[in-house]
Amino acid sequence: MTKNNRLVIGTRGSKLALWQAEWVQASLLALHPGLSVELNIIKTTGDRILDVPLAQVGGKGLFVKEIEEAMLAGEADIAVHSMKDVPTEFPEGLYLPVIREREDPRDAFIAPLRNGVPAIASFRDLPRGATIGTSSLRRACQLLNLRPDLKIVQLRGNLDTRLRKLDEGQFDAIILAAAGVKRLGWHNRITETLAPEISLPAIGQGAVGIECRQDDAMVNALIAPLNHPATATCVRAERALLKRLEGGCQVPIAGYATIQDNRLVLNGLVGSIDGTTLVRETMTGDPTDPETLGTDLAETLLRNGADSILRDVYGRSPKGTA
Repeated sequence: MTKNNRLVIGTRGSKLALWQAEWVQASLLALHPGLSVELNIIKTTGDRILDVPLAQVGGKGLFVKEIEEAMLAGEADIAVHSMKDVPTEFPEGLYLPVIREREDPRDAFIAPLRNGVPAIASFRDLPRGATIGTSSLRRACQLLNLRPDLKIVQLRGNLDTRLRKLDEGQFDAIILAAAGVKRLGWHNRITETLAPEISLPAIGQGAVGIECRQDDAMVNALIAPLNHPATATCVRAERALLKRLEGGCQVPIAGYATIQDNRLVLNGLVGSIDGTTLVRETMTGDPTDPETLGTDLAETLLRNGADSILRDVYGRSPKGTA
């Protein structure tokens, strides 16, 4: 950070990314009157490649790599990310000390409006052979497991673009993260919020993280009060699960943790891309050691069939498995 009490936030330029960056900006200004907080809008590879499924072009790092490069070059002091976009490994010198309080982590089922009323009342009411738009293999595999008749079509672009495509009649319904829809004030477009039993959320979904340079003591001190311990604990467990599974965008992996009665409860899922096979487990552990819980649940999933799914997708054995 420069000597003139100025802090620069690196962010993507989508409406949702800007909302999240401005949320952090406003929080920092409220905490530290007199601090100057600016946004540096950075176009990432994921923002440029919109006509190819994420699973085919490299996975999670697509939305953070250029922002991390800006931090290492001194062009940004912190980065604000949707946690579901953040890889489990960081470039040397960077880390993620802050995770903010989570919004609704669930998936949202959104039907087109007809005279102001959803054309389809709920997921259960989808007609046979309905076309569903989603960019997520995780969502697709879980929905196909319940409804193999559905036609899943790739849906990329910002939230407003996806809603426009829905309203143009390209899909019978689309599935989006409820958090983003709510943060942008489009609550009224959510037809149904899907229970985790129908669609287990993505790792970190609904949470916003702040990444920064490890050796920048001043910046670390400024952002530390923004951390939400309960959310951070849950997301750390989910990310440990993902890290042990070596999960990328090429395989459907889901994980969602909650704290109940002072215990950490973690649900995990690995599925085949076509939805024919789902391996799902739940484990409870100590909230003071979320990484161990995440790793242990991953090992259980691997033993119970996830290893063969990962082998099929990656063409090899996951590290540490036979």
